[in-house]
Amino acid sequence: MRHYLSIFQQSARENWNSPALSDYQGATYTFGEIATRISKLHACYSAIGVKAGDRAAIAAKNSAHWATSFVSIVSYQAVAVPILADFNPADIAKLTAHSDSLVLFTDVKTWEAMDVEVMPELKVAINIDNFTLLYSSDKALGEQVSAILAESIDASNVDKIAITDYKIGNLDDLAIINYTSGTTSSPKGVMLTSGNLSSNIEFALAYIPVKKGDQIMSMLPMAHMYGMAFEFLYPLFGGARVFFLGKTPTPTLLMQALADIKPYLLITVPLVLEKIFKNKVMPTLEKPALKILTSIPIINKLIYAKVRKQLLGVFGGNIQSIVIGGAAISRPVEKVMRKIRLPYTVGYGMTECAPLIGYEPWQTFRLGSCGRIVTNMEVRIDSENPQKQVGEIQVKGANVMLGYYKNPEATAATFTEDGYLRTGDLGIIDKKGNIFIKGRSKCMILSPNGQNIYPEEIESKLNAMPRVAESLVVSRGNILVALVAMTPEDQKLGVTEELKAQMEQNRIELNKAMPAYSKISSIEINEQGFEHTPKQSIKRFMYK
Repeated sequence: MRHYLSIFQQSARENWNSPALSDYQGATYTFGEIATRISKLHACYSAIGVKAGDRAAIAAKNSAHWATSFVSIVSYQAVAVPILADFNPADIAKLTAHSDSLVLFTDVKTWEAMDVEVMPELKVAINIDNFTLLYSSDKALGEQVSAILAESIDASNVDKIAITDYKIGNLDDLAIINYTSGTTSSPKGVMLTSGNLSSNIEFALAYIPVKKGDQIMSMLPMAHMYGMAFEFLYPLFGGARVFFLGKTPTPTLLMQALADIKPYLLITVPLVLEKIFKNKVMPTLEKPALKILTSIPIINKLIYAKVRKQLLGVFGGNIQSIVIGGAAISRPVEKVMRKIRLPYTVGYGMTECAPLIGYEPWQTFRLGSCGRIVTNMEVRIDSENPQKQVGEIQVKGANVMLGYYKNPEATAATFTEDGYLRTGDLGIIDKKGNIFIKGRSKCMILSPNGQNIYPEEIESKLNAMPRVAESLVVSRGNILVALVAMTPEDQKLGVTEELKAQMEQNRIELNKAMPAYSKISSIEINEQGFEHTPKQSIKRFMYK
């Protein structure tokens, strides 16, 4: 396996004067400029006394400077600690301290709300917006670091071979401590190695082709492995140009960015595509005239082809593949996506696997699955009949983490005696190796008569019904209740009698498709909507 940093070195040298990182509607930096900046930050780490294995944290929104800071840390053989910018400053301070970070990259507003006394190991804080000093534990050190940071960047007058001559280290070296923000628990520091990253990046370069001149848009938080690995590291290392939106975009900004950037690949979560289909595509296809036409074999192909062309145009017109991850996609929406031959696939992963577990190119992707186990990995289902009987999905291989930082109890609980990682996901696997997720083990509901109920399967059907933005199924006593978030249109009107009647009709129709033990007793309308993780999964632990 090739070390991921050696791939970056080669890419930087070959594409020295090509654009590498751009803040959308902001500055652009070439491969040479970011490599030169990285060299300057290495000089700062040397002055600070950072050694191989020491930690440096990043707590800020996505940006070209975030990406540069990250590569500077790992290419110095230090350990990067990405912390979600969505965490409050007090929690960011606690995680910086918990990780024993000596350096922190953040913005002025976040820093001013943090208590430096909480972080006794911290030596330097750097303003990620302009690479100036925010804090130093020692005056003389602060002056030295400030002087280094103030030096100008001129990539044209450097030796590009020497400046990317990094101390790469070994594949089993710790590279990242990634603090999760899950749907059911408090953050844990996932320890990922250079080998974990290398395996993911090597796979992506082999199975999701990228070339010089390609462009991609980074929307997902890079403090999560999904966004970091597939919207930043892999495309950049393949010679592509990465655009950072920097914040959660409005629909108008997103559409404009897609038109401007024309990405070759779209990495997204189901919620984004489901909104587009429910609001734009499905209402059109469900018109009486089109329903008749799409029932005619030859004509329906022409209609679906036109819809496909228009939809790909919305995505910028250059999309080669759409990769969906983070949660299951609504089955009705997925069926329409398949009919119009949208080039999509559903991947499967988790932070503990840096993140990839399952993937299959869209041309051979099996409907309803989340791909097949990726290279360098093994998968098994913990049940007597993995093809029919649901069991926990367990994995082993090059992508799997070392464990949780300073948490041996959680680490021990996460691995089986023979070394497989317990994913916490429940599923089955078919004869060809396609993985089908049925739900989370922590979310599974046991009915009074002993039946296993997977709320995600019920939610998938309910989410496709009229005037449902998204839903959550919970158990109260011995009955199932569905909590439903309103659509933007209904939020303007409030909870009307008409909306209540529609939800009751939805409940009746839903129960017709469910076995007796999975029927919903009532639907409650959640006027405020649900709290989400940055990956847009509902924070289930907040709702009962």
